Amino acid sequence: MKIAKFIDAAGSVRIGKVEAEKLVPFRTTAQCENLSDVLAADDPIATAQSLETDDAILADEHVHWLPPIDQQEVWAAGVTYERSQTARMEESEAAASCYDRVYQADRPELFFKATPHRVSGHMQPLRIRRDASWNVPEPEVTLVLSPDMKIVGLTVGNDMSSRDIEGDNPLYLPQAKCYNQCAGLGPWVTLFDALPAPSEIGIDLKIVRAGDTVFDQHTSADQMARGFEDLVGWLARDNSFPAGAFLMTGTGIVPTSDFTLRADDIVCITIDGVGTLVNPIVQGD
Repeated sequence: MKIAKFIDAAGSVRIGKVEAEKLVPFRTTAQCENLSDVLAADDPIATAQSLETDDAILADEHVHWLPPIDQQEVWAAGVTYERSQTARMEESEAAASCYDRVYQADRPELFFKATPHRVSGHMQPLRIRRDASWNVPEPEVTLVLSPDMKIVGLTVGNDMSSRDIEGDNPLYLPQAKCYNQCAGLGPWVTLFDALPAPSEIGIDLKIVRAGDTVFDQHTSADQMARGFEDLVGWLARDNSFPAGAFLMTGTGIVPTSDFTLRADDIVCITIDGVGTLVNPIVQGD
């Protein structure tokens, strides 16, 4: 089941189910006033079904999609794919051994990525920093976590990264990763009774520039060196998430060092069984 957050014709923020080309709005109750309430339920799918109305609208280009987040934190994992390990080592000779060790270690790299106001949804802009010269998108399977740290669904994530800033010094990671419009989530949350096998979760990144596809690459979640539950277990250690959380699980697609995003590029990320997230790129003055 796909659950989206959107603005209706009256300008109200709503949640609803995406079904084929239809968007079925939910009615809210005292127990379920927003999306995070549904995600925190004992049975999110049954709860969502109980809120369905008889109304339906076309899920077309006129829908104003919002990122499927309320007050949750967004976290991210790094160096979970071999390609990411290699790319991070290429960024900085000084930090190469650090990235190599974390790829092999029991403890993963986990970092805080974004607060809700820094997150963009489907068809909303993502930003490249004006003080960076090497900016890339990072397509990531993103886990949707309840307050009990249960994986209740998946969404598409874009962990934007300023690789030259991080490469200059690993201690600059927060500046390379966390800034306005630094994270993409959407277009909706896909709820699962049981997650598909990693081999069934294909990940595709396309970047379009002036109408031409200038980057196109594919991988799958079975290329990860770590499992989803393992990452969640580490995130939950001595940590609590009263509203739930989103956890980006790392990227296996990293453009080469001669490629950087430009303003007006269009980034399209598809995750099989979840959806396609599309974001235009902007850059501040």
